[in-house]
Amino acid sequence: MNEKRRGGPIFNCSFPCNRFCPCHPDCPENNVAGPTGATGSLDPNPYDLYVQADAAPGGNGSITAPFNTIEEALAVAEPNGTIHVLRGTYPVSSQLAVNVPGLSIIGSAGSEILLRAPVVPFLLNGGDVTLDGLTMTSDNPYPVEFIQIAGSGNRILNCTVYGPNQSGDSSTWVVNRGFVTQPNATDLLARNNIFHTLRQAAYLNPGSTGTIAYNVVYNTRGYVVDGASFVFSGNSWGIPQNAVDIALLAGTVSGAPYDPLSALEASNSDATISDQR
Repeated sequence: MNEKRRGGPIFNCSFPCNRFCPCHPDCPENNVAGPTGATGSLDPNPYDLYVQADAAPGGNGSITAPFNTIEEALAVAEPNGTIHVLRGTYPVSSQLAVNVPGLSIIGSAGSEILLRAPVVPFLLNGGDVTLDGLTMTSDNPYPVEFIQIAGSGNRILNCTVYGPNQSGDSSTWVVNRGFVTQPNATDLLARNNIFHTLRQAAYLNPGSTGTIAYNVVYNTRGYVVDGASFVFSGNSWGIPQNAVDIALLAGTVSGAPYDPLSALEASNSDATISDQR
């Protein structure tokens, strides 16, 4: 048995390599492994769920085994959690009620919600719910909104919502809308979205409040304000032009936040305003 030196102290080595261990790659003193542990797995986290349209059925919502429908994720999501909607097309033919407080649904690039029936695809009624980065459209023009908002503190951020082309003047189009507030829904924020090729970008019902900022709207009949109180700021308008950008219906408050109209126009890219109050 050779005596080998490793970093100074002499130790006994049974391999007659005449080299200092552990330099020699074949020395058994170099190849002693500990016991192998159990194979690990990534457990699902109900606060951080994943959905992928082409995932295998039976997933648990983890990144390695995502659900293949948004409904599955909504059924197990926890308050203040997140659902990640990964790339793919998600057909919707029944309403997705988002009633979990504080839940965020975040779309990845290449994800698309495709409405295939005359139902409101998203009902936000959990409070403090966020839709972020989702793209939504439909296979036909349906007389519904894509998003209906109830309660308080909801957010629509960085989404693109559009319908299929309709022929003729927009006044004859099927009344499809980007979003609609329920009466007395409060503190809504719609920011950095694109709404186009719809009858209306949004219909804001009496008593609802919030902020609509930095959105782009075109090929619609604009935002319709029906007794609601919303701050409009930084919005812009594309081509084809809207029939009107903002319509203030009878019963909508005079004064702030809409008057003077010149300020409302100037702060929203020279908006065309129909004042019917």
